This record gives sequence, structure tokens and C-alpha cells, in this order.
Amino acid sequence: MTAGRSPRSPKNRLPQPLQLVLRLAVMGIGLGVITGTALKLLAPHLAQGAIQTPKVEAANPSVPIGSQGLSSGSFEPRTELKALSTRWAQLAQAQRGLQASGFLLVLDDGRYAQLQPDRPQPAASSIKTPVLLAGLQELDAGTLRWNEGLPLTKEVVGGGAGWMASRPMGTRFPFFEAATEMIRVSDNSATNLLIKRLGGKTAINSRFTALGLPATVVRNWLPDLQGTNTTSSRDLAKVIAMVDTGQKLSPRARDLFREIMGTSRTNTLIPLGLLQGLGQDAADPDAALKSFGITVYNKTGDIGIAYADAGLIQLPNGQRAVAAFMVKGPFNDPRSTDLIRAMAAEVAKTLVGKP
Repeated sequence: MTAGRSPRSPKNRLPQPLQLVLRLAVMGIGLGVITGTALKLLAPHLAQGAIQTPKVEAANPSVPIGSQGLSSGSFEPRTELKALSTRWAQLAQAQRGLQASGFLLVLDDGRYAQLQPDRPQPAASSIKTPVLLAGLQELDAGTLRWNEGLPLTKEVVGGGAGWMASRPMGTRFPFFEAATEMIRVSDNSATNLLIKRLGGKTAINSRFTALGLPATVVRNWLPDLQGTNTTSSRDLAKVIAMVDTGQKLSPRARDLFREIMGTSRTNTLIPLGLLQGLGQDAADPDAALKSFGITVYNKTGDIGIAYADAGLIQLPNGQRAVAAFMVKGPFNDPRSTDLIRAMAAEVAKTLVGKP
């Protein structure tokens, strides 16, 4: 037998599980020493902010970083849909004696179209949309309660649309009922109740100015058949956009705004026009539009010499747009409402295309 070191006997070896634990312990100690040393060396730089995390930019600037869905958008016109603007102008020019105004903005990407969007025109009942925003702002601020009773007085009784004027003087209507009926059946007395509760005409006009609505002015109690109360298509679209994008109301108040707007009964202007642009017609445009993936939350105005409609349009691709149209012309001229529908039809052709 040759001389040399004798083989280690299996009896002298540690069991394999113990060997593994020992190796892991040694590795852990080593890593701990290395990590501790590194942190000690980097500490001064971290304290001074010398090491910064890299910036990650979203591929689509309209979608927030980390968002898994669509953005809430903003009221920021960026790219004009010139063909649509031109088409609106052509439609308006073909109707002599009518003054038309229109504005459209896709909140998600800033595409827009316009036709005299800043021209003040008789608001009729379309002014009820900014009044609703003002009321919900007070609710958000805690200075107005959802069920606060608003008393009916001679000053606020308004003729025309609605049923509240038929109730006895002194009847108190909760805020939520007045706000809803103002939109649902366009109740003029309900609108006057809200205007008075918000401080009267001067106070609410100051609020509209603060909101950046230069053409929106209440000069008389509703129904204002002479058309002295004014607004513009841009102002009306902006009101709805500011709510939907979360700029002016809390999420809860925004949901209330949309819920109330969804009760509006009149759907023969923007909703019907959109449907006609898709080559369809129906007695219930709202229901028919749903089959295309379109929902409209709108409020109209009608005093015979002026018509208006403004709304939020939920598009089939998930994006949202705001649109507003106003037309002034001879009393009860059917061309006025036809023109609004025709302009809305062009919106459907542009944003949705062929069914």
C-alpha cells in the first residue's frame, strides 16, 4: 500500500443537511457584510439626493403613468377637426336667418371642432346645467344640505315647463328634488329656487365668472322667454367637461351631476342627431344609441326663438366628448332644431363612422 494521506472516512463527514445549513450561514454572513459596507459607503450620497430614480414617461401623454384604463381627460383643445368645423359652417350658411354656434371636444385627446363657439346667445333652459354645477359645489362645500328645504315664493314661481309652480306658496322642496326636476322636466320654478338659494342672480353670475364662463349670465328669472339670459356653446361644453374630468366637484358630487343629467327626458336634439348620423332613426334615440355603445347625458333649451343642447357623449371606444349647439332664429322655425340635429349627425360620422 502506497504511503500518503488516507481517505477520509464517511464517519468523519457531516451529514449533507448540516453541510447545506452551514454553507447558507456562511453565505448569509458574507452577503450581510458586503451589503452593510455598501450602505455605509452610499449613505452620504442618499442623504444628499445624489442617487435618483429614473423617470418613466407614458407612451400616451393623455394616459397617466401606472393607469390601466382611460384617463379622465381635460378641457384642453389641441387638434382641430377642420373638416368637421367646415362642415358645420356649410350647414349653417345654408340656413338664412339662423345664427348657429357649436363646440365639440374629445376630452381624452383634445380633438375639437368649432363654429362661433364664444358668441353669447339666448340660453333658454340650457343655463340650468351651470346652475346645477353651482348647486353641487355648495353641497361639496358643506354649505348646502342634500335634503335642505327650499320654500316656494311668488318671486321664484316660473311659468312654462314643470309642475312645482302649481303647489301652494310656502311649500318646501328638498334641494335634491328641485335639482333633479330642473333637469328631468326642465322645471323653471325649480331653477329659480336654486338660483335664489345660491344668493340670487348677482351672486350666481359672480360664480359663473369665477368658473371661467364669460358668456353665461342670468338676467331674469326663468322661463325668460325674451332670451335675456345668455351663454355660449363653449361655456356649456366647458361646464360639463369640468365636472366629468373632476376639476370642480368631488367624485361623489360628480356622480350626482351625471345621475341627474341622465334623467333628462328630451332626447330629440343631440341624441337623435347622433343616431341619424349613424343612418338610423327611432322613437327612443337614447335606447337605440346604446346598441352602438353610445350614451348621452344632455340638457336642452327651447324658448321658440332659440334652441340649445349640450351633453356628455360616451363613445364606443370608451372615450368621452362634450358637445354643445345653439341656434337663434324666427319663432318656432323647425329649421333651428333640424340644424342642431344635422350638426350632431356630422359628429357621429366623424367620431364613430359607419356602423
